[in-house]
Amino acid sequence: MEKLAKILLAIIKALLIVVCVLFVVYFWNLDQKLMGWAYKQVNAMFDRKKVDLVF
Repeated sequence: MEKLAKILLAIIKALLIVVCVLFVVYFWNLDQKLMGWAYKQVNAMFDRKKVDLVF
């Protein structure tokens, strides 16, 4: 019974940590900030690329 309690406590701790991390990401909008940074990097990469089609 004590082994089961330790396993349940470990699962609860892991779930609590996951919920806290997800809340921090949501609260400070970190996912959109990361995507904005990635978008700027991709645009910079493609802006340096030589264009073979001219309109």
